[in-house]
Amino acid sequence: MTSAPLPPTGSIEITAPAQSAERVGDLAEEVEDAAGPAEPLLIALDVDGTVLLEDETLSPGIVDAVAHARRAGHEVMLATGRSWEGTRGIQRVLELAPAYAVCSNGAVIMKRVDGDFVDELRYERFHVETFDPAQVLRLLGEHLPSANYMVELADGRRRYTGEMDEWNLAQAQRVSFDELAGQPVCRVVVASPDDTDRDFVDLVARIGLSEVSYSVGWSAWLDIAPQGVDKSTALERVRTWLGVDPERVLVMGDGRNDVGMLSWAREHGGRAIAMAQGPDEVRAAASEVASSVYVGGAAEILRRL
Repeated sequence: MTSAPLPPTGSIEITAPAQSAERVGDLAEEVEDAAGPAEPLLIALDVDGTVLLEDETLSPGIVDAVAHARRAGHEVMLATGRSWEGTRGIQRVLELAPAYAVCSNGAVIMKRVDGDFVDELRYERFHVETFDPAQVLRLLGEHLPSANYMVELADGRRRYTGEMDEWNLAQAQRVSFDELAGQPVCRVVVASPDDTDRDFVDLVARIGLSEVSYSVGWSAWLDIAPQGVDKSTALERVRTWLGVDPERVLVMGDGRNDVGMLSWAREHGGRAIAMAQGPDEVRAAASEVASSVYVGGAAEILRRL
């Protein structure tokens, strides 16, 4: 008995493992690009506690997840309490070059200025808010005489009174406490290693800080900005400049300085996502809670877009 001929089949090509991995990556990108974004989002990511761990290492999977979100057509940017000096390096690591970056808890908005060549990108201080720090510094100096202080001037220069282990002080100038109040500033930062974040919350309630905005960090940091200024006010400007509808905004953060940003996004129909390790009041301000930064919570959210 003669067997029937087999139907025609495709050919088989043997590919080396390294080439296979590269091809799989290419196919994944093709699928993402083919689908295209149903609705492009403006995505604003906090840095510390969202993108970075306490030791300055990256949250698991965040670089690839940011790349995924960008390939899907979304605008990914940073909204951080850090100065531009401490922000631009994080952008480079994440391979980001967004139109804007929100720094100094909303007091500074940096704008990308494209150069003559594709790879030549620089940023300018496009919008800056300042205040007179004299009264605030006098009050804090009376109650926290042993704390370390830093101010950021309108042009980006920083002055500080003492070392801050968790702060990038490259190109900053060390001065006496009395020299901090010489001119308008974007922000005042207070670090007191002997106090807890709850001590700072109690202190602010006790002495009262009028005519300014403030937030208490998770490690006894007090960050003071001009009155009515926080990440949300800066992001509202960016959203308007980019022509993005409010419901097409997604923000992620973990700290008390993110509460305004989370509340703003939630109230206007956007996605407000708190990290699981954040304080109760931060998670309460959000519409969603992601996994913690330690297990790649931000990356998990971005991968689903």
